[in-house]
Amino acid sequence: MQMSDERLNKLTAMLSKQPQDTFLLYGIALEHRKAGRTAQAIEFLDQVIALDEDYCYAYYQKGQIFEENDDPEPARQAYQRGLQAAQKKGDSHASFELQTALDLLV
Repeated sequence: MQMSDERLNKLTAMLSKQPQDTFLLYGIALEHRKAGRTAQAIEFLDQVIALDEDYCYAYYQKGQIFEENDDPEPARQAYQRGLQAAQKKGDSHASFELQTALDLLV
């Protein structure tokens, strides 16, 4: 069993006790992304956003995944929605990262 799978199993076990925990869902999404399971990563990021539409880093991760898969339009949409969420929260660091990602998107 790889380290990523081990972490994923631990996070999944924790999630079974706290199914609405956005931090756990986000962590599971990142583990799927690291393992190259982009569809599952997107699915978990969408769950995060459904529970907390202001979770701006979930949008950033979605944008990154779409960008890595040469799908610029959904990436742009994710970054734009994330930027709106970051601005709404007053998170200037996330706003900067999301704006930079948007600016670099070809």
